[in-house]
Amino acid sequence: MAARNSPPEPAAAPLTLSPVKLAHLTRRADFLAAARAIRKVSGAITLELTPTPELARRDGQARIGFTASRKIGNAVARNRAKRRLRAAVRATLPLSGRAGHDYVLVARASILTRDFQALLGDLVAAMTAAHGKLDARAGGGN
Repeated sequence: MAARNSPPEPAAAPLTLSPVKLAHLTRRADFLAAARAIRKVSGAITLELTPTPELARRDGQARIGFTASRKIGNAVARNRAKRRLRAAVRATLPLSGRAGHDYVLVARASILTRDFQALLGDLVAAMTAAHGKLDARAGGGN
């Protein structure tokens, strides 16, 4: 026990996860590479995941892209769908995403009417499944 006037004893450092920094995918080739890799559908979203190419890799950074096809609706509906996807990503990906990976979120038609909490659940479920498949591939299993 420390004396009354002495500084407090340092506690054991808590285990903290450093948040992943997000960057945007801008090149069509990056979107196509993600489309050829792991794809998981969950509720109102489709998640495509691939490791970031070595030339584009930055420490602690994951790249993210958003798409909404004309199947979603007119331009207003597509923009709304992408805004909802961006909000869901800001809430979940910095803590549960993996640095050095590219994520592409494809909006499905039900995204416009889906409850936001359910949308967050869809994203977490898709990421968990995609990361599991990625780990299985890396471990030698298919």
